[in-house]
Amino acid sequence: MENTIERPSGMSASRRRNLLWQVPFLLFLIAGTVFIVRQQRSVPYQKDQGFVFGTIYHVSYQSEKNLKQEIEEVLSQVDAEFSMFNEHSTVSLINRGEETVLSPMFLEVYRLALHVNKETSGAFDITVAPLVNAWGFGFKHRQSPTPSQVDSLLQLVGMHHLSLDTVPPVLHKSDQRVMLDFSAIAKGYGSDCVARLLRRHHIDNFMVEIGGEVVTQGISPNRLPWRIGVTKPNDDSLQVASELQTVLNVTDRAMATSGNYRNFYYQNGRKYAHTINPKTGYPVQHTILSATVLAKDCAIADAYATSFMVMGLEAAKLVLERHPELMAYFVLDNGEDEYAVWYSPSLQNCLND
Repeated sequence: MENTIERPSGMSASRRRNLLWQVPFLLFLIAGTVFIVRQQRSVPYQKDQGFVFGTIYHVSYQSEKNLKQEIEEVLSQVDAEFSMFNEHSTVSLINRGEETVLSPMFLEVYRLALHVNKETSGAFDITVAPLVNAWGFGFKHRQSPTPSQVDSLLQLVGMHHLSLDTVPPVLHKSDQRVMLDFSAIAKGYGSDCVARLLRRHHIDNFMVEIGGEVVTQGISPNRLPWRIGVTKPNDDSLQVASELQTVLNVTDRAMATSGNYRNFYYQNGRKYAHTINPKTGYPVQHTILSATVLAKDCAIADAYATSFMVMGLEAAKLVLERHPELMAYFVLDNGEDEYAVWYSPSLQNCLND
């Protein structure tokens, strides 16, 4: 009988050779990853702050280079377009009836305002300026309008008063008394513009905040998700007391809060809140004390937060049903000592309770 030699079972020689090459490669990848992580952790977080749009901005970002000068240049560009307190801004020129060719930045925000106006059935309206001024919350002196004055000013409110030529891009008003107010979207848009600047510099971890309108990405200096507080809506127009209602885990999102507790005044024993309903002409009287909105972009969050303050809870819920990309957190006045809260079910994972 012929003797046969059986080869030992197991992997082939070629496979063993492949594995021998793969092991050093995997070790190299692991070592490289560890090196990158350590290098990333050694990169400091820059922290800049300043004054813009009548409020304070804060920017925290992980970078070897300080970008404060570039940040303020971007914010100056936004101010030059939308500030009602800057007599040379684009919106000031339009409000004075001076024809001006619009920049891509102005067109972007104007078209966004048109979109939110449509989606909220007119609750968000940049032509509300005459009413805001009349109630003492604009850039003119404070006064108390009579019902007949409110009715007269309402004739100047509505996006239908505006039309846009495209070549060149010029905005026209049906009545020169129509005035624009971008204050309910400009801070959020400014935060977006700073975030874009940081991304252009390939910065992965940052937090931008302008007057409570926030954009975050990546992780905080503590190597944790960014945690942003929602202020309890106390009657504190100077914002000295800053007790928190809740803290949200906000990463790779934008967040904006609108609340009547932030800007109001008393006259003849009556409280006047700054959110004006563009349909009625009067300050809103809803149970929502503050509306916090999370969205992909801060300009969107800013505009919808103001819209929800105008609309009230039930109408806001209907908008949220149509826009699952939005999340909202409402603090409500339930007529008792403690505030009530309603929030989007999709926001549950962001709560830090």
